[in-house]
Amino acid sequence: MKHRSAACPSCGGPVEFKTGSSLVTICDFCQTAVARGDKDVADFGKVADVGETNSGLRLGLSGTFNKRGFYISGRVRYSHPAGGIWDEWYLVFPGEKWGWLTEAQGKFYLMFERELTSKIKLPEYDSLTLDSQVELGRSQFSVREKGVATVAAAEGEIPWAVHPGAEHKFVDLQGVEGTFATLEYGEQASVFIGKEILLADLGVDTRTADPESEKLPVAALQLNCPHCGGTLLLRTPDETERVTCPNCHSLLDANHGKLAYLQTLKAKEIYPVVPIGSEGVFFHNKYTVIGIMERFALYEGKTYPWMEYLLHNHELGFRWLVENQNHWSFVEPVSFMGSTFGSQVTYNGDSFRIYDRGVAYVRYVVGEFYWRVTVGDSVQTADYIAPPKMLSIEESKTKSSEERNVSQGTYLYPEQIEAAFGIRGVRRAWGVGPMQPGPKLGKEFYLSWGGFLGLILLVQLAFFMRADGWMTFYAMLFVSLPIIAFHFYAHNFERQRWSESDYNPYASSD
Repeated sequence: MKHRSAACPSCGGPVEFKTGSSLVTICDFCQTAVARGDKDVADFGKVADVGETNSGLRLGLSGTFNKRGFYISGRVRYSHPAGGIWDEWYLVFPGEKWGWLTEAQGKFYLMFERELTSKIKLPEYDSLTLDSQVELGRSQFSVREKGVATVAAAEGEIPWAVHPGAEHKFVDLQGVEGTFATLEYGEQASVFIGKEILLADLGVDTRTADPESEKLPVAALQLNCPHCGGTLLLRTPDETERVTCPNCHSLLDANHGKLAYLQTLKAKEIYPVVPIGSEGVFFHNKYTVIGIMERFALYEGKTYPWMEYLLHNHELGFRWLVENQNHWSFVEPVSFMGSTFGSQVTYNGDSFRIYDRGVAYVRYVVGEFYWRVTVGDSVQTADYIAPPKMLSIEESKTKSSEERNVSQGTYLYPEQIEAAFGIRGVRRAWGVGPMQPGPKLGKEFYLSWGGFLGLILLVQLAFFMRADGWMTFYAMLFVSLPIIAFHFYAHNFERQRWSESDYNPYASSD
């Protein structure tokens, strides 16, 4: 294939359009976004250097998807309305067909543009809310996020006319079985439909990359606090938006590794069970604790606090470890399609029941975070339980954006926390946790109980037909005492679980 080449209108350096259908390429010498025309090229302005990502994706890598080969030709980095960032990679398939691979918070979504037809019509941007349902062809989606993103950086060849600093209205949609869609509202509306995938699904061949690029990614970055000059370590420098200085308790804005002082947090002595930097293994994957946040809810003048530990894995992204009154849970984001949440919701075959609704506030932060967290931030919450799991819905709204995040927590015992981090002395809980597994008797116990009852009846029929029937009754009652005691304990356990819930099913009988 013949490559189209030109001189950069900003610095005069050579630029190439290797893909015939690409519209913009980024000059390697001066980082100018160069747009191609039929006769000349245009200067769209300079973009920032995007840097490396923890996933290892970069220009020139090749792979396969659905038995079709591709290579990565370009990338645009967007700034999220809430302060985070995400990358959009552009994959070139045979016939110069383009794929859009979104990398956000350790998750990947591969989408392809769909032509707008009579069967695929987009609703007006202003008409969409988090409760909206959108039909695209034969597929049904619910709105997960709506906002305005900003082009922060770019590199390589890009199939659309990217402008540095340009704003893009977008709506992210969630479908069934991991399907995903994005609506973009610019000069012309566009729709992209695909699904959530694992990076392993792309069969990326790292051997096609520049060997020198293997030296670029780093696990951590050491910087100095602009307020006190003390050293601090960024473990995810490419994704961190907020970090607190361990020396002077300053909250710092981390703009891709560049620190700016925001405020000094009120010093508070906290004694985390798991310090920042600790490494633990959960469900066969190793995570590093990079941030700790204390949140709380208010109810009838009483404060209910809990701790959240932000975990990071280079391949899987971010997870949470939550500790509430010495009850622990491992929390991970899930793809959930739903627009209304009543008293019950169903996810992955489990039926979850509403436990509480409210507002969660941030009281203290330490470490680093992938969004611009600030003390006093709040989100609307709704928690649904199906022990040992909890489904949590968090919603946040601003003038320009609204977002819904759904996560699933799995209950962990203190012994599991100790084993994961190789520590001792994790406190045990006294009360019953909302998602703590209830007591259960195995099938073998009930079979044994039934066997004893049958044996008693058999003995009665065979040897004591003339005996007093009360003897048999008392014998059966004695054998049943463990079962009766267990069900009494299980009932009391459930009453304790729901004792602090606004949706207590036992409230009317108390």
